[in-house]
Amino acid sequence: MQDDPQKREIINRRNFSFRLNLFFFITFALFSLLIVRLAILQFVEGPTLSAAGLDKSTKSVKLPPIRGNIYDSEGYPIAYSTSTQSLYYSIQPDMKEEAAKQTARDMANELEKVFNELGDPEKDMSVDDIIRQMDLEFRKDIISTPRRIKSGLTNKEVAYFMENRTNYPGVDIMEESVRNYDSGSIAVQLVGYLKKYNGVRENLEFYKAKKDETDPQLQYLELEDVGVDGLERMYQDVLRGKNGLKTYPVNNAQRIIGPMRITNPEKGANLYLTINKNVQLKTEQAITDQLKKISTSSNRFERAEYAKTGFAVAMEVDTGKVVAMASMPDYDPNIWAGGRISQEDYENFGNVLANGTISTVYGKYTDEERNKHPSSILNLGSTIKPLSVLIGLQEGLFTTSTYYRDTGVFAYGKKGYERLIRNSQNHVYGSIDGAGAIRDSSNPFMAAMIGDRLYKRGTVDGKSSIEIWDDYMKQFGLGVLTESGLPNESKGVIDYFHEAEVASAQSALIFASFGQQGRYTTLQLAQYTAMLANRGKRMKPQFVNEIKDADGNVIQGYEPVVLNTVDFKEEYWKEIELGMSQVKSQGFEGVDYTYRRKTGTSEQQVAQRTANNAVFIAYAPADKPKLAVAVVVPDGGFGGYGASPIARQIFDAYDAEVGLYGVPKNKTKNDTAANDAVEQAQQNETALAGNE
Repeated sequence: MQDDPQKREIINRRNFSFRLNLFFFITFALFSLLIVRLAILQFVEGPTLSAAGLDKSTKSVKLPPIRGNIYDSEGYPIAYSTSTQSLYYSIQPDMKEEAAKQTARDMANELEKVFNELGDPEKDMSVDDIIRQMDLEFRKDIISTPRRIKSGLTNKEVAYFMENRTNYPGVDIMEESVRNYDSGSIAVQLVGYLKKYNGVRENLEFYKAKKDETDPQLQYLELEDVGVDGLERMYQDVLRGKNGLKTYPVNNAQRIIGPMRITNPEKGANLYLTINKNVQLKTEQAITDQLKKISTSSNRFERAEYAKTGFAVAMEVDTGKVVAMASMPDYDPNIWAGGRISQEDYENFGNVLANGTISTVYGKYTDEERNKHPSSILNLGSTIKPLSVLIGLQEGLFTTSTYYRDTGVFAYGKKGYERLIRNSQNHVYGSIDGAGAIRDSSNPFMAAMIGDRLYKRGTVDGKSSIEIWDDYMKQFGLGVLTESGLPNESKGVIDYFHEAEVASAQSALIFASFGQQGRYTTLQLAQYTAMLANRGKRMKPQFVNEIKDADGNVIQGYEPVVLNTVDFKEEYWKEIELGMSQVKSQGFEGVDYTYRRKTGTSEQQVAQRTANNAVFIAYAPADKPKLAVAVVVPDGGFGGYGASPIARQIFDAYDAEVGLYGVPKNKTKNDTAANDAVEQAQQNETALAGNE
């Protein structure tokens, strides 16, 4: 049976109507969704999208911040920044090397003419000066790095180069912050130096983290100078400041279409150090003079022909303020101008760039010679003996009334294979107590009464004798960081555990008792000395009195920090103080203040010879200690001759500038001179009145 055509037509019409209605319904729904979405865009997301659109239509250029300054304790500028216009030259990369160099030389001739005509006469540069700055032999930089040719351009120079830039390909004028260091080279290694950010961002962990910074004001610029060592690195975030921004509205072709908006850079904060400029410079000079003296002395006890370096730290006993920190020889920090150092300067000063009071530094030797000499990190020698006596008393190995008969030698070990511990110069001291052992620097007393007895007593409360010794060392800051915060600070080198493994615990403790089983830094030695002076408080060494913002507001003050304390009986402290007050040392003749001290001559095996290193610690005044001083002279011979006279100069300088008794002697002298002048003027007036 065939379908009815009329029925089929009716069904088709119904299906068409359904599809048509469905189409209109879907179209209506889509239009409704579109209208709702447009409403959301207009009223809800509109402000956000407008801001995003504006951002996409602007271009920002970062302006480098001006680095904060570093002052000494009296406000004298040690390192300071100035904002300046500088001329940079880029070697043309699309030329062959020789052609690029010749083009650079031709450019140098053109630049000299402009500098002479429009520049500051005091900043004249010859063609040779300009070529040297261009670094055409690539001693400082790779070919693609722009070279800074001249800083401090005059307004006329800037205007000329900006107007004629097409005539000077490769030349750019940049506004930048230039770091200036005092020509007196004050605490150079402590202050540190700067390098370009693009040269350290991949090498130093601190700067690797900066690559992810999203705040435009905190993002580092590729050619920005950043702290790499010392306080410049330690306080990088404080000193840096914030970028400025030049913001331009641009069209799709990136052409500027409106007025520029400027956010000025924020200057970094300023550091006011605990370092006293005059004390620091006197310390540096004292080391330099002493090295010269002992290297040529005719006195056999003083002569130290190999002495080439010296290190000293002066630290206030109750505050931890470091008033002087010298690592000598030093260098002119302005060799880092522009954030890079030449190969020639590196060859001359590479061995003294590091701070030898906290890290390993050698004299200027060839690689082959270096192994024949000790570094700045040394055995303490006899300067450990006050602490050894304290340990012996605290551990009950002897008492303040115990006497030992020093025959000049102490023997230990299996019969027939004994090792002998002798005094320097084979001296024999007879019957001595703990104080006498410090005074006379008796090695047999330390070995027999402390090292050997501690070993033979054995384990106590689960701790071996070596571990007990190690605990005391660390409580006094030896073998641990001083917590100064300075980059690259060494913990020192502990040898007594190794000696116990390869030889015996007995040998390790005996040699440790008179300062031969641990090598430490000068800063650690100063911290330890201050702890002896204040009777048991380990102070954190600090270098900054105040941090002030660019407007002079204090944003961080100073507070002493006690890292740990030890609790010994007063009679124990008095015992070592008595001994330290009787030690003989050179250079302190005629002092008008009391002081306690300990000399040391630490021995070290280097390349088949025994090097004698001069070590000295002291604090003053004896009755109310104010300043602790530690001096180390590698290859310096006897501590009483090689190091002690340096300490005397440091104490005198501090007394003059700050005052061991609270009043600077310089001020007292000036006040006395002023009073004398007033009194003399009054006498003159009286005499004139009488004549009338």
